[in-house]
Amino acid sequence: FWLSFVLLFSSLFGKPFDGGKRMEHGGPQEPHHQHPVEQQQHHPAMMRLYEVQKEVLSLGPHVCTFSGLQDDREYKRMERELTRLLLEVDQVDTEGKVELQGARKRAAQEVEGLLRYLEENATHPSRLAMEELSVAARQLVDEHVVAPQRAGGVAEINDELLDTLQELVLRLTQVKTEGRVPLRKARYRALTRLCAVQDVLEGRTPHQTLSLPLSGDSNEAVHRINQVMVKVSMARSQLVALLMGLSGRDSCAHLSRILTELQVELDALDVSGNAAVRNYRKQVVEEINGLLKHLDLEGEGDDTRRLGRNNGLRLLSGENPHDTIRHGDLSLDQSWFLNLLTHLDQVDTAKNPCIREARRRAVVEVQAVITFLDLREALAQRHPGPDERPSHRAVWLVLGSLSDLQAQVLGFDGKRADKSYMMLEELLTKQLLMLDAVDAQGDEMAKMARKQAVKFAQNILNYLDMKTDEWEY
Repeated sequence: FWLSFVLLFSSLFGKPFDGGKRMEHGGPQEPHHQHPVEQQQHHPAMMRLYEVQKEVLSLGPHVCTFSGLQDDREYKRMERELTRLLLEVDQVDTEGKVELQGARKRAAQEVEGLLRYLEENATHPSRLAMEELSVAARQLVDEHVVAPQRAGGVAEINDELLDTLQELVLRLTQVKTEGRVPLRKARYRALTRLCAVQDVLEGRTPHQTLSLPLSGDSNEAVHRINQVMVKVSMARSQLVALLMGLSGRDSCAHLSRILTELQVELDALDVSGNAAVRNYRKQVVEEINGLLKHLDLEGEGDDTRRLGRNNGLRLLSGENPHDTIRHGDLSLDQSWFLNLLTHLDQVDTAKNPCIREARRRAVVEVQAVITFLDLREALAQRHPGPDERPSHRAVWLVLGSLSDLQAQVLGFDGKRADKSYMMLEELLTKQLLMLDAVDAQGDEMAKMARKQAVKFAQNILNYLDMKTDEWEY
């Protein structure tokens, strides 16, 4: 949308007139008779549209990536600016000239298009569904964690709370974004923060039931560590409030400074003479590090470039195995894909169901390619003899057809409504029927081969179904 908008403005207005060139050599010049098109470009009305163009170009990227709601301050600011530009375009005097009227009309249409795009994303049903789930999560966390802590009590963290949060996370993953960047940003931001809250709360649960490993009067260092533990507990509640948007005063940077100061205080303690105290301090330091890792979420998702900063998402987006087949590069051997499987095993899902499902799908993609290469190699090395049984030959013929179909499935990039999808589904079903018609004549080897071929065909059908279920992350 934004690229087409820029291209349209460029073709509409061209380059502004550089009036300084007429006098660049000094002294008066011969009168320059401008072409009618040049006169139109230098007309005051067109020059005013140039100025509007510059402002629209500066606002466009912000409009096209805004992921908030209509009540947000930024939404109201952009709406106000675009409305002002629309009024200025409407006030441009075209002096009745058709060319200038057309330029003004197209400029107005572009501004109206940005206004419409801004409103559509902020009021999109998917965006409202995300906000509804986020509000439910905020109310839940406020009731059980933030409010009790602020009242001087203890947070009510239990399995029921964690299960409810997990259910909200799963419902968020099911919200469709239609590929829109603003909606993807909004969902990614909500999921990232909610998963972080899950991690914080799950890390805190054991410490509510276990007593401190050492008493406060056994050592001065232990007393200091106990004091730090109290502050860490408060910091954890503040972090949850920040992540869920329930804190209007604190900031992630402020909380980060507090936790860093607590680390410095712990580092200054002399615990060299007591291994138990040293382990106790280590435990508290690890808790602080666990909180600090979530403090880089401030502004997460505000920039589309940051959507790939999650290590899991970056690894999952790096290599797409079915692209290798679609582009005709079948020279890679199994070792390359096995190495890719190793990389996928190292992906940290961070308990994020979106990343976990994306990793599972990537593994299925790689396994499908490995299976394809295995079968292709087996078909190439096959040298049937004259005594080969008819049942064996029939299974191998079907496997040859399945290999050709699997290559097409690996490269398929369409939808279930496409004719190519229905054709592939029909051809794969026919191969299953052909296998069902193979008479093994009591040969156990033939029965086993037929059974494996049926499973192979079903896996291809399942893979084709997975590729077209419109899942997204």
